[in-house]
Amino acid sequence: MGVTKTDIFSTRQNELAQVFKVLGHPARIAILEYISHQDSCICNDLVAEIGLAQATISQHLKELKRIGLLKGEIEGKRMCYCIDVTKWNALQTILNSFFNTTKQNCC
Repeated sequence: MGVTKTDIFSTRQNELAQVFKVLGHPARIAILEYISHQDSCICNDLVAEIGLAQATISQHLKELKRIGLLKGEIEGKRMCYCIDVTKWNALQTILNSFFNTTKQNCC
């Protein structure tokens, strides 16, 4: 969607579209699933776990971090990631609101 058209939609609609766009890649879902089941931050385990090149995983992490679902800290030469629980819970609330207000008006 062109930049000029996003202004005709609400902030909420634009934010949801960005989240859905980022979550629209199966590698990002796999990354979130893996990280969300860990007891600590993830630093270098993702390449072996996901099966993609480091550069590819880095791009996916960057997108997940951009929408706020991940937090990251630099530890030496490593970047460690974990779920941003505050943003995660806020997104869950927004998605629940979106889906729960949809009327079941099927023909």
